[in-house]
Amino acid sequence: MLPSFLLSLREGLEAALIIGIVIGALVKFRRPDLKPAVWWGAAGAVLLSILMALVINAIGARFEGRAEEIFEGTAMLLAAGVLTWMIFWMRNNARTMKTDLEADVQQSAVQGGRKALFALAFLAIAREGIELVLFLVAARAASNPLQTLLGAALGLAAAVFLGWLLFRSTRRLNLRQFFQVTNVLLILFAAGLVAHGVHEFNEAGLIPPVIEHVWDMNHIVDENSTFGEILKALFGYNANPSLTEVISYLGYFLAIWLGMKVLIPSGYPLPGID
Repeated sequence: MLPSFLLSLREGLEAALIIGIVIGALVKFRRPDLKPAVWWGAAGAVLLSILMALVINAIGARFEGRAEEIFEGTAMLLAAGVLTWMIFWMRNNARTMKTDLEADVQQSAVQGGRKALFALAFLAIAREGIELVLFLVAARAASNPLQTLLGAALGLAAAVFLGWLLFRSTRRLNLRQFFQVTNVLLILFAAGLVAHGVHEFNEAGLIPPVIEHVWDMNHIVDENSTFGEILKALFGYNANPSLTEVISYLGYFLAIWLGMKVLIPSGYPLPGID
């Protein structure tokens, strides 16, 4: 439940930031009459995300045996890739996100009116929604479906509350610290998704394990115990991993470190509100 809560909270708060910045820009440019177009665009994006979740869930339910292992492994690796891209994108674009959105709002209000604002809100929120759907599909494969849905619902509810608190009250949240902490947790979660995805491909015979079990820690922390299940859901814990699982897990951290140091060495500024 905790991974889906964290993912939903993170994506929901990003969506709330986008909507808040767009609505604030309309007030700033004295075009409050265009607010309904933004809300309709956000609502359309939510409906699209729900539809996509239902379709992917229906497709996944049709697979059994080896096909199911391939589907789950692919979903986990894809979700890990999108999650990593999201972290790097926010790290690289957070500084200018607010000004870029305001410029887009001003241009849309002048040139396209309601249709342009609808499209702007729809595309921005749909991106967050589709990302969240992929994450939840991967999280569900590594956890209990009911707990995944409950965590997602609680995370989105918390995101709505924090978004309201951010834009409607005099209190200010430390967003920089929030995103820095969640970045660390999401990197750990993504590493677990990579290792778990490789495990599924080991089971399906697509990736050789090389060494079936590098070690066995079930006598210390049983992966089927309550604590073991929590570790599995959060960090992809496997008490007796294959060599390719271990390599993929450690390799992911190496890739993240190189990306942070070489590709995007800048800090992690936030879009205008601390």
